[in-house]
Amino acid sequence: MSELPPMLCQHTLDRLSGKGVAVLAYPRQGVVPGVVHLGLGAFNRAHQGLVFDTLLAGGDLRWGVLGVATRSWTLADALAAQDGLYAVKLANAAGSSWRVSGSMLQTCAATREPERVHAAIASPATRWVTLTVTEKGYDASLASLLVEGLRQRAAAGRGGLTIASCDNLSHNGDKLKALCLEHCADAALSAWIMRECRFPNSMVDRIVPAATAACAQEAAAALGVHDAAALVTEAYWQWVIEDSFVDADDARVLSAAGVTVVADVSPYEDAKLRMLNGSHSALACLGALMGLKTVFDCVSVKPLRQFIHQLMSLEVMPHVVLPDLPAYRDALIERFANPQLRHAVHQIATDSSKKIGPRWVPSILAQLHSGGQVHHHAFAAAAWMRFCLGEDDQGGLYVINDPQTPLLTQIAQSQCHNAQACVDAFFNVQSIWGDELCRFSAFSNETARWLRDILAVGTAQALAGFLQVHHGE
Repeated sequence: MSELPPMLCQHTLDRLSGKGVAVLAYPRQGVVPGVVHLGLGAFNRAHQGLVFDTLLAGGDLRWGVLGVATRSWTLADALAAQDGLYAVKLANAAGSSWRVSGSMLQTCAATREPERVHAAIASPATRWVTLTVTEKGYDASLASLLVEGLRQRAAAGRGGLTIASCDNLSHNGDKLKALCLEHCADAALSAWIMRECRFPNSMVDRIVPAATAACAQEAAAALGVHDAAALVTEAYWQWVIEDSFVDADDARVLSAAGVTVVADVSPYEDAKLRMLNGSHSALACLGALMGLKTVFDCVSVKPLRQFIHQLMSLEVMPHVVLPDLPAYRDALIERFANPQLRHAVHQIATDSSKKIGPRWVPSILAQLHSGGQVHHHAFAAAAWMRFCLGEDDQGGLYVINDPQTPLLTQIAQSQCHNAQACVDAFFNVQSIWGDELCRFSAFSNETARWLRDILAVGTAQALAGFLQVHHGE
């Protein structure tokens, strides 16, 4: 039996010398976290974690992170055993490189040690709180965690914090602020939060597949150490954040690290949510039904690639305002086609009931109100409804990971014999589709048409028929 390599940690960093790995070049001993981050998922570690690592490497030691797991503490403990260090493979079609981040100075778990999180939020060294808790994580428990930390901070006579949501929510900072105030029963504390704290809206963009055992094995081969938290991501990244900070100089500091600081995040947010995330959700449903495993597999199928291109071109781009949208669209598709990323379709399809509303509905309604076509969104909606049966076109079963799974599967299984009834039942779930879309019978009827075809002949053949009808191919 081959001997396992030693674990990545502070004491084994010297083993990476000469391996072409970018390794932190700043002292970590004695550095106190200035950022409390809620949500230890792969995305944050491959995105904001690397931005903070860059700031630390530049000599600004205020950006070390206390990483807080908001659900399971397995990853928090694994990172603690590695002194918070983890490796990230940055990959694109031209090649790849490895980088070890040292920004995660400490970790803990909110469900196991909430008092530590409260104390960290109240700490005099803390300047920022950042969040990647996914769309479904904006609930009462999150609000209570934040509000209690802020209560202790205010009681200690300390200044406010910049509290930055980095989740795929439209107006995420505004929504986070409203959530905190809604769950704050103390009028004086509410006034302090409104006066002293800032909740900038932000948009974050980087494709980060979930960590896998294969990635850990690849890291071990490349680095010569075992990393239980290794990640792979694309070379591209973007962080656009509203210029609203407790410390106004943070705008300059972040800009120097490559962050885009703007007065209004909305144009970037709309383009990313509707084009990248909206396309991802459509590909995830279609690909899962066709038995495809990853986004790369999906865009390698010509009809799917064409469908996504036309979805963005004809039904999304007319209502977003970034410059040079055709180039943005084409770059997105090339990012999806990165051969070194294996972004699982079922990972993307997770929590679809929380994602479809912000990703699809604004484009659908904008097209309907302007008299534009909504054919591609109707087909995507039909595919999602078929996806809710929990079985692909080949008969393979899968688990639907969604906070509304019982309702979704009940509708799909009880109504699938009647496509129109199924579509009507789904569109009446206002928590997903809002209260306006159900009034557009033409959209409902077209969705039912394509659901009927998908159920009858399978997704691939129904898609071929769709493209023949709408693009003559």
